[in-house]
Amino acid sequence: MKDSLEPGFRDPNPCRVIGVLDDGAASLDATALAHLRTADLVIGATRQLQTLAAEIRPEALQRDLGGQLARVPEWVRAARAEGQRVVVLASGDPLCHGIAAYLGARLCLDALEVLPNRSTLQLACARIGLAWQDATIVSIHARDAGEWAVGAEPGHGLYPLAQALRQHERLLVLTSPDNSPDRVARLLLAEGLGEDFQLAVAECLLQPGERVRSGLSAAEAATLRFADPNVLLLWRLQPRQPAVRFGLADAAYAQRQPDKGLITKQEVRAVSLARLQLRADSRVWDIGAGSGSVGLEAARLCPQGHVWAIEKNADDVAIAARNRAAMGLSNHTLVHGKAPEHLDRWPDPDAVFIGGSGGELAGLIALCLARLRPGGWLVMNFVTLENLTTATQALADAGAVWDVLQLQAARSKPILQMHRMAAENPVWIVCAQRGTAPEEAST
Repeated sequence: MKDSLEPGFRDPNPCRVIGVLDDGAASLDATALAHLRTADLVIGATRQLQTLAAEIRPEALQRDLGGQLARVPEWVRAARAEGQRVVVLASGDPLCHGIAAYLGARLCLDALEVLPNRSTLQLACARIGLAWQDATIVSIHARDAGEWAVGAEPGHGLYPLAQALRQHERLLVLTSPDNSPDRVARLLLAEGLGEDFQLAVAECLLQPGERVRSGLSAAEAATLRFADPNVLLLWRLQPRQPAVRFGLADAAYAQRQPDKGLITKQEVRAVSLARLQLRADSRVWDIGAGSGSVGLEAARLCPQGHVWAIEKNADDVAIAARNRAAMGLSNHTLVHGKAPEHLDRWPDPDAVFIGGSGGELAGLIALCLARLRPGGWLVMNFVTLENLTTATQALADAGAVWDVLQLQAARSKPILQMHRMAAENPVWIVCAQRGTAPEEAST
């Protein structure tokens, strides 16, 4: 017999993962029905097992996977070891947010044969005539995520959808009884996107109670209840306007009045963001957020990442929240507090920006260096010699690798019929990484 790792090897008795729709046996072709009717073990959800009960041999063992997903690979492995024929029932296309990928990651890929069906998303698009080749699929078919709140963190079950709404024109959403279309509509309203999208909900597809409600606004859908199971389609009424990601003018941000200017200036902001070495998926801390400019531009530069920002001044928190709303960001969490408060609840960062320390600078530097993920950067801005001295001493004490850049920009201003250069205050940009421990360096 060929080794299972050889090219072209086919398992003589694979576990068949069969896609099923809610019209039961009518959705299956002859091959899928033949495998189901001859199976020794059939694994599926309660509804699938009940719908297909007439096609399953009386002597076949049936296992309900409800609440027992983690045991399915064990069941499949044990049955195949005894030479039994195994069928796992899945909804629609098992490789589209289905169980096939889960099993493939835990069993040898050669042990599976996938027999796909039409996806319920495909059916829903067909019902309303929506082209779906360029749509983005998002699954919120998970445990109850709770209602969406602006600034929610990545652990929220609706977080992937909130990010996708900012980045795509058409979305196809796999819902759940708790994470329902009306909850998604309330998310749209909370994020200021209520006028941007139109919605359609396909309920109970291929069942006697099938209904498709199209042309819904977010405000309408937010007050309705929808029969389960259902899928949700969203499409933009107007194309997104491409946004500037980096280097916005200072005037683009709301700032505290009459003390206008509590903001990291454009030139300093650009260099600081460059030194943070951000990736699309970076986790970023913004400590002493002020008007929020650095953290908000970091959020735009990290569409698959997230920014956690903290500011001690309540007025500045309100201003930063206004700036976030104006920039249309959902991957930015802003809290009112004085660091190191809240930092213990944040995930370890890839990058940290300190724009203000509230008198806790040395301790914050030690904490941030300890929490930085491998290769991460700590970037700080200072305008006083005392804070610069404190920072460099703290970095030296921590054994960090660091450097200092003094940046002083000058901007042109009109004078009579001519222009002169007006200098901004010098700013020190201190950049650091966690150093190599002495015992490591000596090996």
